[in-house]
Amino acid sequence: MKPDADDLHEDTWRESRRRLVDIGYRMLGSVAEAEDVADEAWSRLLATDRAVVVDPVGWLITVTGRLCLDRLRSADRTRRAYVGPWLPEPLLSHPDAHTADPAERVTLDDSVRLALLVVLEQLSPAERTAFVLHDVFHLPFDEVAEIVGRSSEACRQLASRARRRIRSHHDAPRTPVDRGELERVARRFADACAAGTIEPLLQLLDPDVVGAFDSGGNIPGAPLAPLTGADAIAATLVATFAGSGADFDVGLVNGEPGVLVRRHGPVVAVIAIGVVDGRIDVIHAVGNPDKLSP
Repeated sequence: MKPDADDLHEDTWRESRRRLVDIGYRMLGSVAEAEDVADEAWSRLLATDRAVVVDPVGWLITVTGRLCLDRLRSADRTRRAYVGPWLPEPLLSHPDAHTADPAERVTLDDSVRLALLVVLEQLSPAERTAFVLHDVFHLPFDEVAEIVGRSSEACRQLASRARRRIRSHHDAPRTPVDRGELERVARRFADACAAGTIEPLLQLLDPDVVGAFDSGGNIPGAPLAPLTGADAIAATLVATFAGSGADFDVGLVNGEPGVLVRRHGPVVAVIAIGVVDGRIDVIHAVGNPDKLSP
């Protein structure tokens, strides 16, 4: 819910809030946190003498960036205590929906692909801030420097280092896959999971596939460390879902075809996939109910 504002600020709020939430989600991997920082930035603007704010939208972006940077720094301690792999909160919608933007909350594009967000988690808070604000939102380095608290040249180096780390990471998005092919593989994967046997999965999985499942410790038996290899991942999928009464459907996960796992209606897990040469080489699955709330 938007904080109270007088009419003079209404245009600024409408113009900026979506952008602030977009920045927050790419920085923090959580829609709820992104909306929190957007609202906090807005509240701070309302409490500031408007005579000293020359560019309200720019001011809001700067404050949002700083709030996100503070949260990233404090999140490092929280993530270390997290049970199992920590993955970003997925954005869900159905491919037949009239809009690819779930609940009109976050703009969906290549920069919210789950594979990229997972890699961004491996960057330092300063690297992530410099990369997201400059490479994704095209802020000049002198403005990024004001947010990060370093020189423009230092921020340029941070962004460059972030790009190198993203390119070299094993989970990093590779060559873009045709959307139709990705949807076909996702459908075959959903059917293979529903079959509850290993062989159909092995036909789809790359021998060196890597996978991580974020349960937050809420699902007994869920793997607490990333898995590598088709045999291990296929066996885990079968052990997790066989006989569970789960239904598997193709849906949009952060704007790309993935698999939605339902049990008696509600989504209980989300599986995002990476595909190379028609086979799945990366799996990111989220089953933590706290990250699957509407």
